[in-house]
Amino acid sequence: MNITMWIIMLLLSGYLIGSFHGSFIAQWLSGVKVKEQGLKNSGASNATIVLGWKYGSLVALIDIGKGLIAVLLLQYILHSTSLTFESKFSLLFLLGAAVIIGHNYPLWMKFDGGKGTASLIGIMFAIDWRMGMVGFALLIFVTLITDYLLVGVLFLYLTLCGYTFWFTEGYWSSLIAIILFLLAIWKHTENVLRIKNGTEPLVSSVLKKKKMTSS
Repeated sequence: MNITMWIIMLLLSGYLIGSFHGSFIAQWLSGVKVKEQGLKNSGASNATIVLGWKYGSLVALIDIGKGLIAVLLLQYILHSTSLTFESKFSLLFLLGAAVIIGHNYPLWMKFDGGKGTASLIGIMFAIDWRMGMVGFALLIFVTLITDYLLVGVLFLYLTLCGYTFWFTEGYWSSLIAIILFLLAIWKHTENVLRIKNGTEPLVSSVLKKKKMTSS
Protein backbone atom coordinates (compact mmCIF):
# COMPACT_ATOMS: atom_id res chain seq x y z
CA MET A 1 0.00 0.00 0.00
CA ASN A 2 1.47 3.37 -1.01
CA ILE A 3 1.58 6.43 1.24
CA THR A 4 -1.43 8.06 -0.46
CA MET A 5 -3.64 5.07 0.30
CA TRP A 6 -2.38 5.07 3.89
CA ILE A 7 -3.36 8.72 4.26
CA ILE A 8 -6.86 8.22 2.81
CA MET A 9 -7.48 5.13 4.95
CA LEU A 10 -6.27 6.82 8.13
CA LEU A 11 -8.30 9.98 7.59
CA LEU A 12 -11.50 8.01 7.09
CA SER A 13 -10.97 5.48 9.89
CA GLY A 14 -9.73 8.14 12.33
CA TYR A 15 -12.73 10.34 11.63
CA LEU A 16 -15.16 7.47 12.24
CA ILE A 17 -13.41 6.43 15.46
CA GLY A 18 -13.38 10.01 16.70
CA SER A 19 -17.07 10.42 15.91
CA PHE A 20 -17.99 7.89 18.59
CA HIS A 21 -18.44 9.95 21.77
CA GLY A 22 -18.30 8.81 25.37
CA SER A 23 -21.30 11.05 25.97
CA PHE A 24 -23.40 8.51 24.01
CA ILE A 25 -22.82 6.02 26.83
CA ALA A 26 -23.48 8.66 29.50
CA GLN A 27 -26.75 9.57 27.78
CA TRP A 28 -27.76 5.91 27.56
CA LEU A 29 -27.05 5.34 31.27
CA SER A 30 -28.50 8.58 32.62
CA GLY A 31 -31.23 9.39 30.14
CA VAL A 32 -29.88 12.95 29.92
CA LYS A 33 -28.77 14.43 26.59
CA VAL A 34 -25.47 16.01 27.61
CA LYS A 35 -25.17 17.83 24.29
CA GLU A 36 -28.34 19.80 25.01
CA GLN A 37 -27.41 20.82 28.56
CA GLY A 38 -24.81 22.98 30.29
CA LEU A 39 -22.24 24.32 27.83
CA LYS A 40 -23.98 22.58 24.91
CA ASN A 41 -21.16 20.23 23.90
CA SER A 42 -20.63 16.49 24.21
CA GLY A 43 -17.24 16.48 25.92
CA ALA A 44 -16.15 15.19 29.31
CA SER A 45 -16.02 18.63 30.94
CA ASN A 46 -19.64 19.34 30.04
CA ALA A 47 -20.67 15.87 31.17
CA THR A 48 -19.10 16.70 34.54
CA ILE A 49 -20.99 19.99 34.74
CA VAL A 50 -24.31 18.37 33.78
CA LEU A 51 -24.11 14.93 35.42
CA GLY A 52 -21.25 15.07 37.93
CA TRP A 53 -17.70 13.79 38.12
CA LYS A 54 -18.58 10.09 37.84
CA TYR A 55 -20.24 10.47 34.46
CA GLY A 56 -17.61 13.02 33.46
CA SER A 57 -14.87 10.51 34.29
CA LEU A 58 -16.64 7.80 32.28
CA VAL A 59 -16.91 10.06 29.23
CA ALA A 60 -13.26 11.10 29.61
CA LEU A 61 -12.05 7.49 29.84
CA ILE A 62 -13.96 6.49 26.71
CA ASP A 63 -12.74 9.51 24.75
CA ILE A 64 -9.17 9.00 25.96
CA GLY A 65 -9.41 5.31 25.14
CA LYS A 66 -10.47 5.77 21.53
CA GLY A 67 -7.45 7.97 20.82
CA LEU A 68 -5.09 5.65 22.71
CA ILE A 69 -6.32 2.42 21.10
CA ALA A 70 -6.47 3.87 17.58
CA VAL A 71 -2.83 5.02 17.66
CA LEU A 72 -1.53 1.88 19.39
CA LEU A 73 -3.28 -0.30 16.81
CA LEU A 74 -1.73 1.72 13.99
CA GLN A 75 1.70 1.40 15.60
CA TYR A 76 1.27 -2.37 15.58
CA ILE A 77 0.19 -2.39 11.92
CA LEU A 78 2.99 -0.08 10.79
CA HIS A 79 5.64 -2.15 12.56
CA SER A 80 5.69 -4.70 9.75
CA THR A 81 5.69 -2.18 6.88
CA SER A 82 8.67 -0.88 4.91
CA LEU A 83 7.83 2.79 5.49
CA THR A 84 10.55 5.02 6.94
CA PHE A 85 10.47 5.87 10.63
CA GLU A 86 9.55 9.49 9.91
CA SER A 87 6.72 8.42 7.60
CA LYS A 88 5.37 6.08 10.28
CA PHE A 89 5.60 8.84 12.88
CA SER A 90 3.79 11.32 10.64
CA LEU A 91 1.03 8.79 9.99
CA LEU A 92 0.52 8.38 13.75
CA PHE A 93 0.04 12.14 14.08
CA LEU A 94 -2.25 12.16 11.05
CA LEU A 95 -4.45 9.45 12.53
CA GLY A 96 -4.52 11.33 15.83
CA ALA A 97 -5.59 14.51 14.07
CA ALA A 98 -8.35 12.61 12.22
CA VAL A 99 -9.66 11.22 15.53
CA ILE A 100 -9.81 14.71 17.05
CA ILE A 101 -11.51 16.15 13.96
CA GLY A 102 -14.05 13.32 14.08
CA HIS A 103 -14.66 14.06 17.75
CA ASN A 104 -15.03 17.80 17.15
CA TYR A 105 -17.06 17.61 13.94
CA PRO A 106 -19.09 14.37 13.84
CA LEU A 107 -21.49 14.05 10.91
CA TRP A 108 -24.37 12.82 13.08
CA MET A 109 -24.11 15.82 15.41
CA LYS A 110 -24.33 18.26 12.50
CA PHE A 111 -20.55 18.73 12.73
CA ASP A 112 -20.77 20.14 16.27
CA GLY A 113 -19.33 17.72 18.81
CA GLY A 114 -16.76 18.13 21.58
CA LYS A 115 -13.38 19.85 21.74
CA GLY A 116 -10.99 16.90 21.56
CA THR A 117 -9.04 17.33 24.80
CA ALA A 118 -9.60 13.84 26.22
CA SER A 119 -8.86 12.18 22.89
CA LEU A 120 -5.63 14.18 22.59
CA ILE A 121 -4.49 12.86 25.97
CA GLY A 122 -4.92 9.27 24.76
CA ILE A 123 -3.15 10.04 21.49
CA MET A 124 -0.17 11.66 23.24
CA PHE A 125 0.25 8.70 25.61
CA ALA A 126 0.12 6.28 22.67
CA ILE A 127 2.71 8.18 20.62
CA ASP A 128 5.13 8.60 23.54
CA TRP A 129 4.10 7.93 27.14
CA ARG A 130 6.66 10.49 28.38
CA MET A 131 5.03 13.22 26.31
CA GLY A 132 1.66 12.06 27.60
CA MET A 133 2.82 12.23 31.23
CA VAL A 134 4.28 15.72 30.86
CA GLY A 135 1.24 17.02 29.00
CA PHE A 136 -1.24 15.48 31.43
CA ALA A 137 0.69 16.75 34.46
CA LEU A 138 0.75 20.28 33.02
CA LEU A 139 -2.96 20.07 32.22
CA ILE A 140 -3.81 19.18 35.82
CA PHE A 141 -1.30 21.56 37.45
CA VAL A 142 -2.10 24.63 35.33
CA THR A 143 -5.84 23.99 35.61
CA LEU A 144 -5.66 23.81 39.41
CA ILE A 145 -3.45 26.90 39.64
CA THR A 146 -5.59 29.06 37.33
CA ASP A 147 -8.96 27.38 38.15
CA TYR A 148 -9.71 27.40 34.40
CA LEU A 149 -9.66 24.17 32.40
CA LEU A 150 -9.03 26.09 29.18
CA VAL A 151 -5.61 27.32 30.32
CA GLY A 152 -4.57 23.78 31.21
CA VAL A 153 -5.80 22.54 27.84
CA LEU A 154 -3.68 25.10 25.99
CA PHE A 155 -0.60 23.90 27.89
CA LEU A 156 -1.46 20.34 26.83
CA TYR A 157 -1.37 21.42 23.17
CA LEU A 158 1.81 23.40 23.73
CA THR A 159 3.41 20.21 25.06
CA LEU A 160 2.44 18.43 21.85
CA CYS A 161 3.89 21.24 19.72
CA GLY A 162 7.09 21.40 21.77
CA TYR A 163 7.57 17.64 21.46
CA THR A 164 7.33 17.72 17.67
CA PHE A 165 9.75 20.67 17.44
CA TRP A 166 12.42 19.12 19.65
CA PHE A 167 12.10 15.35 19.23
CA THR A 168 10.90 14.66 15.69
CA GLU A 169 12.53 15.07 12.30
CA GLY A 170 10.89 16.60 9.26
CA TYR A 171 8.03 19.04 9.45
CA TRP A 172 4.78 17.09 8.98
CA SER A 173 4.36 16.19 12.64
CA SER A 174 5.03 19.77 13.71
CA LEU A 175 2.60 21.10 11.10
CA ILE A 176 -0.14 18.75 12.29
CA ALA A 177 0.52 19.74 15.92
CA ILE A 178 0.28 23.46 15.08
CA ILE A 179 -2.97 22.93 13.16
CA LEU A 180 -4.45 21.05 16.12
CA PHE A 181 -3.36 23.84 18.48
CA LEU A 182 -5.01 26.48 16.29
CA LEU A 183 -8.13 24.32 16.02
CA ALA A 184 -8.25 24.06 19.81
CA ILE A 185 -8.10 27.84 20.15
CA TRP A 186 -10.90 28.17 17.60
CA LYS A 187 -13.07 25.57 19.36
CA HIS A 188 -12.56 27.33 22.70
CA THR A 189 -13.45 30.84 21.47
CA GLU A 190 -16.61 30.87 23.58
CA ASN A 191 -14.60 29.86 26.66
CA VAL A 192 -12.18 32.73 26.07
CA LEU A 193 -15.08 35.17 25.83
CA ARG A 194 -16.66 33.77 29.00
CA ILE A 195 -13.36 34.13 30.86
CA LYS A 196 -13.16 37.72 29.66
CA ASN A 197 -16.74 38.36 30.85
CA GLY A 198 -16.26 36.48 34.13
CA THR A 199 -18.91 33.86 33.29
CA GLU A 200 -16.71 30.82 32.58
CA PRO A 201 -17.35 28.09 35.21
CA LEU A 202 -14.45 27.70 37.63
CA VAL A 203 -13.19 24.15 38.07
CA SER A 204 -13.38 24.44 41.86
CA SER A 205 -16.97 25.70 41.70
CA VAL A 206 -18.11 22.86 39.45
CA LEU A 207 -16.52 20.20 41.65
CA LYS A 208 -17.86 21.80 44.83
CA LYS A 209 -21.36 22.06 43.40
CA LYS A 210 -21.45 18.45 42.30
CA LYS A 211 -20.04 17.28 45.63
CA MET A 212 -22.77 19.15 47.51
CA THR A 213 -25.45 17.74 45.18
CA SER A 214 -24.30 14.15 45.68
CA SER A 215 -23.98 14.44 49.48
